[in-house]
Amino acid sequence: MIKEKEAEMPTAEVCRKLSFSQGTFYQYKSRYVRNEVSAVAEMRSLEDDNAKLERLNIA
Repeated sequence: MIKEKEAEMPTAEVCRKLSFSQGTFYQYKSRYVRNEVSAVAEMRSLEDDNAKLERLNIA
């Protein structure tokens, strides 16, 4: 559903196609898209920490 919206499909059309309200769409989006963003940020932080540890072990 979110992928269709990101593909430039209007929100109203996505909701009509999937048979639910725009309010439900935005609730779903706020709940799940935010989690993806925080997971990406956490992954980057872990990669940075690993790189620092690797540099310490080599030196």
